[in-house]
Amino acid sequence: MSGRKQLIRDFRAGQYLDLFLVSAVTAILAIRLFLHLTGYPQVGGESLHIAHMLWGGLLMCAALIVLLSYLGQRSHQVAALLGGVGFGTFIDEIGKFVTQDNDYFFQPAVALIYVTFVLVYLAIRSVKRGRATPEEYLVNALQEMENVAFNDLDRNEREHTLRYLDRADASDPLAAAMRELIHRTEPVPTPDPHPLRRLRDAAASLYRWVASRPWFPRAVVAFFVAQLALKAGQVLVMLFWPGWNFRLSRALPPVGRVVEGFTLVDWAQLASALLSALFVALGVYHFRSSRLQGYRMFHRSILVSVFLTQVFMFYRDQWAALVGLTFNLVLLAALNFAIQQEAVRAPARHGAG
Repeated sequence: MSGRKQLIRDFRAGQYLDLFLVSAVTAILAIRLFLHLTGYPQVGGESLHIAHMLWGGLLMCAALIVLLSYLGQRSHQVAALLGGVGFGTFIDEIGKFVTQDNDYFFQPAVALIYVTFVLVYLAIRSVKRGRATPEEYLVNALQEMENVAFNDLDRNEREHTLRYLDRADASDPLAAAMRELIHRTEPVPTPDPHPLRRLRDAAASLYRWVASRPWFPRAVVAFFVAQLALKAGQVLVMLFWPGWNFRLSRALPPVGRVVEGFTLVDWAQLASALLSALFVALGVYHFRSSRLQGYRMFHRSILVSVFLTQVFMFYRDQWAALVGLTFNLVLLAALNFAIQQEAVRAPARHGAG
């Protein structure tokens, strides 16, 4: 093993970071809903105001203490949950710290929060990107060995650890010793699958059945053609229909505005809508010859909507944009699942041919 020091990635980091992001977003939505329902109460009386940002800092501190004090997967899960709730509670008050009058209701505040989460997501993706090194496989296999110490190593975990060791440096004596210990350890009975795992397996079976139906390709193409038509309609209305005063939704710009009156936000939203529509068109074009390639193009279209278009929608109308974001995230999750299933199906089809 190399003597130089390096940062070793945790192969379970994706689970922890997803929990962190979900907890943070949930905290923001819960806080804003609670404050709206209770009339924005002030904690601290007439002379003091205890901002909930302080509670966020306390929770993030607690997450660090747990992370630095305890070993194992459970401590990482607890730290991710506490840290996510703390970060969401903290960043929710960003409006107070970018305005001179400490305005919590500053209109672009939610857009700033959204951009922050986009940057965090991109940072997480950069950490997960890249091929793992033999050292990382060895250290993660060593981390899996904690189940041996707790007499809690089941067959799935055993095979998981052996796969890590197969990708580690074969000449490392530690890898050889760990492999011998794994083979000498009697695994415990495999526990029943987690309800979420059973749900995922059922969804995979359902997808395979639906994907084999003759109407499936037409239905997918029709759905995204409708998406393309909506995006094209939005662009055409913004550019060529200055006399129409009806609003499609509060999240969209006023359609009666002439092009010369467009602001930078208008042009940015228009450009992102065009880029998203382009990827939809490419997806429709590729789908009949390669479902996997078509799905990837649709996936890029939704990513453009999430990372670009939604930013400007949040700038205009926070709650209406939230509806669009929820729809895009559900669609993004469905596309991720479809891509995974098609990636598994593709080698089988080539092998059969």
